Amino acid sequence: MENRITVERAEGIGTITINRPEQHNAINFDMWLALGEAARDLGSDNTVNVVVLTGAGGKAFSAGADIKDFPAHRSSTGLARDYAAAFEGAMDRVEEMPKPVIAMISGICVGGGCELATAADIRIASASSTFGVPIAKIGVLAGYAEARRLIRLVGSGNANHLLLTAKIIDAKEALRIGLIGEVIPSNRLYEHVYELASRMVHFAPMSQSGHKRIIRTILDNPSLTELSPEDREFPLTIFNTEDGMEGYRAFVEKRPPRFTGH
Repeated sequence: MENRITVERAEGIGTITINRPEQHNAINFDMWLALGEAARDLGSDNTVNVVVLTGAGGKAFSAGADIKDFPAHRSSTGLARDYAAAFEGAMDRVEEMPKPVIAMISGICVGGGCELATAADIRIASASSTFGVPIAKIGVLAGYAEARRLIRLVGSGNANHLLLTAKIIDAKEALRIGLIGEVIPSNRLYEHVYELASRMVHFAPMSQSGHKRIIRTILDNPSLTELSPEDREFPLTIFNTEDGMEGYRAFVEKRPPRFTGH
């Protein structure tokens, strides 16, 4: 059977590709499991500093969860519980990778595909992309974690609009509401994303993973009350690391830093 989730590594960049273009990269149960495994493997790979998440074929990032899975995996609460473990587990592993994840979006990005994109740190889309979570049309509910990611990005008002109207929006509107961070001409999307990723490869890995942790802490506890002593001190611990001192030395010595992730 053809591998529907492919993983590549090159020059510090890992790429996860949803590889089912003939079905607009709809993701079935086995693919959610494979996607979670790919995210786990790249997350622990010290040769990879940046991850790009994308869909094959250029016409779709992903049309979402495969409807054909419903009879076998989503026709009862019990079955849906196992499906949700795979579905939500894949998104959690993407979100929890200790390195930047860029969703490179071309074409259709709807339903579970749109929810998956919200688990990335950065979303860059082609001008021809379309977005939405029109699951009300098929009688499905967004899970709490997926809804939370959406609300954090676009606010409750825009999340209400997307979920309750089942509206599909274009890239310009997605940019306006904060669902994506950049819109790039379709013929330059690949070049732009990989140029960005190539620059980011040289940034300090501990700063990148640390900023992801700090952002998550703030989102979970905006008032920053009742932080543990460890969380309170965390931003200062970088000065106890080799990379923290390497950045300073490189600046003083007017040379590129040589970060090691230690």
